[in-house]
Amino acid sequence: MVTPVVEILVFFFLSAAGFLAGFVDSVVGGGGLISVPALLLCGVSPSVVLGTNKLAGTMATLTSTISFAASDKVNFSLIKYLFPFSLLGATLGAHMVKYIPSQILKPLIIVLLICVSIYTLRKKDWGSISTYAGRNKKNIWLGAAVAAGLGFYDGFFGPGTGSFLIFAFLQFGFDFVVAAGNAKVLNFASNIASLATFILMGAVNYSYGITMGITMVIGALLGSRLAITKGTAFVRLMFIAITLLLVGKQVWDLLH
Repeated sequence: MVTPVVEILVFFFLSAAGFLAGFVDSVVGGGGLISVPALLLCGVSPSVVLGTNKLAGTMATLTSTISFAASDKVNFSLIKYLFPFSLLGATLGAHMVKYIPSQILKPLIIVLLICVSIYTLRKKDWGSISTYAGRNKKNIWLGAAVAAGLGFYDGFFGPGTGSFLIFAFLQFGFDFVVAAGNAKVLNFASNIASLATFILMGAVNYSYGITMGITMVIGALLGSRLAITKGTAFVRLMFIAITLLLVGKQVWDLLH
């Protein structure tokens, strides 16, 4: 039986982990590197960890989405067309987990994350200024394909979704800050779909998820404000650091 003292310690631990995860996730994604191990350490069953983390993460992603949007760091003229595709892709991806083991993607994801890191490191001024030329049929359809594909990936597997979304929006010509804002909106769409699936499966610990989610919201507010005020250099540095950490985490998981 868990004692009240242990429950209080778990509460404070999850609160601290949630704040840090929310801060990181609000800027470039990758908060799961912190929140998932924290939930496992607190004894949450592996089958419920992802759903619980998704509940907390959805709360934080909504917060950072609102923060970026309020600062005019989201290009809604394009994103409004892509949002439904991300939602649909994530719904399909979450349902496919029942039929195909998601672990088969790990070697491919490691390679892709390494390529993203090298590409970004080599192009030192990439994303420092916006060269986005405006919405047209080509970038709407290309964006829809990216949103659906990465939405599917987020629902099916997940690690690195934020990095891949930011990388994709940089290819469109957005600067790092607006790319991060756009990525947050699509990540929120995929989170909604994935969370709904986990809820239907009964795979969410609400007390732990909401506890972590509240401090994730605070971390997300701070992280998104820093990203907006510090600008592209800060977001680029965070992007590279988290992407490299994701590579290390996926390699570790694959070897063990």
